[in-house]
Amino acid sequence: MEQVMRPVGVVDEVVLDEAVEPSVAGISWAAVLAGAIASCALTLVLLSLGAGLGLSVVSPWANSGVSATTFEIGTGLYFIVMAMISSAIGGYLAGRLRNRWVGVQSTEVLFRDTAHGFLAWAVASVLGAILLASTATSLIGGATSGAVQAASSSQATGPMDGYVDMLLRPNNPTAENTANIGETRRELVRLFTADFRNGAEPSAADRSYVAKVVAARTGLSQADADKRVNDVIVQVKADLDKARKAAMKLAIWLTLSLFIGAFSAALAATEGGGLRDGTWGKKAWLR
Repeated sequence: MEQVMRPVGVVDEVVLDEAVEPSVAGISWAAVLAGAIASCALTLVLLSLGAGLGLSVVSPWANSGVSATTFEIGTGLYFIVMAMISSAIGGYLAGRLRNRWVGVQSTEVLFRDTAHGFLAWAVASVLGAILLASTATSLIGGATSGAVQAASSSQATGPMDGYVDMLLRPNNPTAENTANIGETRRELVRLFTADFRNGAEPSAADRSYVAKVVAARTGLSQADADKRVNDVIVQVKADLDKARKAAMKLAIWLTLSLFIGAFSAALAATEGGGLRDGTWGKKAWLR
């Protein structure tokens, strides 16, 4: 009688749960890596396309290449589109190539597919940061990578040379006042580079010295030389400030593209997993 009165239903439920417990792992790393590698490769292709469209012809300096504002908006939108495409394809592959889970509830399958897409995006982001950083930098260019760094190079030309030209432009050019201008130009370039580094500006002593050099080289009065120096310094500060603001806004665009890429990868993985199991669009949660 004791055997007849046992809760047969409970025993059957336990046996059933043990019978349908899947033997495969909840994550397929092979599928995740495949999706991540595909995403990185497609990102490189899209970066090359962006360079071909002119995104590498960028400069924060006036009348030189694409403006910082155009770079910020155009490249920011392109980064978002690039993240959506590459992440969606990587996530779709991660969901479509994973092993099929037999006996797993539909809600759990949906969660695992979403996790596969997110992990594919995460691995692709890490790999991209390691492998594609230098490539992306060379392709996209240095719109906000620091005019001061370029000015500090040992080459004869650089962004600061335009400002020095303004300082040393003589009112009445003669052979005498332009004969030895090369060394003076290099000296002022070095002075401006050091003074404007890290957001600083020339000190009072440097301003006074530069004004004297300008007066001697251009034939301007000391008052006019002081005014020219102050005008050029204001212009340099404004251009560098625009470049820094463009860099900050570009960082926001990049962050936004990463979030959108993660969402796209997770969503595409659920679609790929549903197509893998034949449940996409059939309301599998009602089974």
